[in-house]
Amino acid sequence: MKLSGKIFTAVAASAILLSASAGLRGNMPAGLQTAASDSASQQKVEAPVNEASVIDEVIWVVGDEPILKSEVENMRMQAEADGVRWSGDPDCSIPEQIAVQKLFMHQAAIDSIEVSESEITQSVEQQINWWIQNTGGNREKVEEYFNKSITQLRIDLHDDFRDRQVIEKMRNKLVEDINVSPADVRNYFKDLPEDSIPFVPTEVEVQIITRQPRITPEEVNRVKDQLREYTDRVTSGETSFATLARLYSEDPGTARQGGELDYTGRGLLDPAFANVAFNLTDPKKISKIVETEFGFHIIQLIDKRGDKIKCRHILLKPRVSEEAVEQAKQKLDSLANDLREGKFTFEEAASYVSDDKDTRSNHGVMTNTSDQQLTSRFRMQDLPTEIARAVDTMKVGEISAPFQMVNSKGKEVCVIAKLKNRVEGHRATITEDFQVMKNVVLAKRREEHLRDWVKNKLKEIYVRMNDRYKDCKFEYQGWVK
Repeated sequence: MKLSGKIFTAVAASAILLSASAGLRGNMPAGLQTAASDSASQQKVEAPVNEASVIDEVIWVVGDEPILKSEVENMRMQAEADGVRWSGDPDCSIPEQIAVQKLFMHQAAIDSIEVSESEITQSVEQQINWWIQNTGGNREKVEEYFNKSITQLRIDLHDDFRDRQVIEKMRNKLVEDINVSPADVRNYFKDLPEDSIPFVPTEVEVQIITRQPRITPEEVNRVKDQLREYTDRVTSGETSFATLARLYSEDPGTARQGGELDYTGRGLLDPAFANVAFNLTDPKKISKIVETEFGFHIIQLIDKRGDKIKCRHILLKPRVSEEAVEQAKQKLDSLANDLREGKFTFEEAASYVSDDKDTRSNHGVMTNTSDQQLTSRFRMQDLPTEIARAVDTMKVGEISAPFQMVNSKGKEVCVIAKLKNRVEGHRATITEDFQVMKNVVLAKRREEHLRDWVKNKLKEIYVRMNDRYKDCKFEYQGWVK
C-alpha cells in the first residue's frame, strides 16, 4: 500500500496516521488526524505517539519512495507462511530488503523502465492459475482460502506484480553486460569441495502426441453467432466493446482491461489475428470474425504507432463435448497399442499425427524454456501437472495411457506421453552439466555487481528512517546518513 500525495519530510520518528482516503480499506473512525508535525523551528518537543493508535506509519523514505509499517508486516507474514528464516533480526532485515527494492524502483523511474498492462495481467493470471491448479482446479477453494473473489484477488495483486516486474527489468538491465567464459567456470569450480558442487535434480525428456477433440459445426456456429451479436450491440451504440470484453471475453490476460492489447508488433501476434488487426483503419468499426489457435475473435482498433498496433479483442472458445473427448482418447489408445507393437515409431507418429505444432516438428520432444534457455530436459516440477503425473512412475521407453489436459493455448486436448530419457539426480560435472555450472558462476558475478551497485547508490540517494532502526546491523552500510 502506498501513500497518496507528496512524501512528508517531517522530523524523525513522526508517525503518519492514514485515513480511509489515503488508501486503507474499510471504514475508519472519524476524526483520525496526522500525528506528524512540521517542526521547522526545531523548538517544539513532540509528544510520544501511542503505538496502539497508529493505523499505519512511514518508517523509511528511500528517494521519493516511502516504506510503510504495513509493508513490513505483510512481508513478515508472507515469509512465515512460506517458512522463510531470516539470517538476522527480522525487524531490521525485512525493512532493509524492502528498501533495496525501493532503490531499484527509484532507478527504474529515472531510466523510464516500464511494464505493459498486458505483462502485469499475464503474470497475475499465471499466479492465480497456479493457485487454482494446486487446489485441484477448484476456484471456489482459492476464494475460500483468501476470503476474496478471484476478481478481487486480481485487483489486489496488480500493483505488487507491477512493482516486481519493474524491479526485475531494472536488475536485468544493470547486469545485461556481465558474462563469464568457460575458463571462468573451470577456475571457479576446480578447488571447490564436492559438497559445494551444485546438485542437479532428476531430469526427464518427454515426447508427446496430442489430439484435439473434434468441435461440432453447431458449436462453432453458436460462438460465431454470439460474436456477431456483440458486434451488432456495439455498432448500434447499445454498449461499448470494452464493456463486452470485460463481461464475456475468455482471454484472461486482457478481459479485465476491456480486451485491450498494448502496442504490439506483428511478430508477437498470431498470424491470422495480425493480418486482420493491422488492416483495420477505423476505430469505430469492428473486424470480421477471426479464427486463431486460441479460438474465435472480434477486434477493434484503438491506435497505430509505427509498426505497432494497439487494439481490443473479444475471444470466445468453442466448448468440447464429453463424447468428442472420449473419441479422441480412443483413437490415441489405439495408436499407443500400435506403437507398443512396433508398427511404427513414436517419432513418426508425432510428425504425422500429432495436433501439437510446437512439438510435431521436433518428433514430439517437448522443449523447456522455464530457465530462459532451450533444452529438452525438465525437472518434474517444470512439466505440466498432467504430464508430470503420467511419466512420474514410467520407465524409459514406456508410453502412457491417454489422458486429458489444457494446453498452453487454453484448449482441451488428449495426450499420450513417452518417457524418452531420465537422468537421475547427481553432482554437476563440466562435461555433462556445463550450462548448470555456468549459470552458478554467472549468477554469482551478477549478484556481486548488483551488491556493488547498491553500495554506490546509497552514497547519492536520500534516505530517512525512524530512530528505532538506526542501531540495526544492516547488510549494507550507508543507510544511516
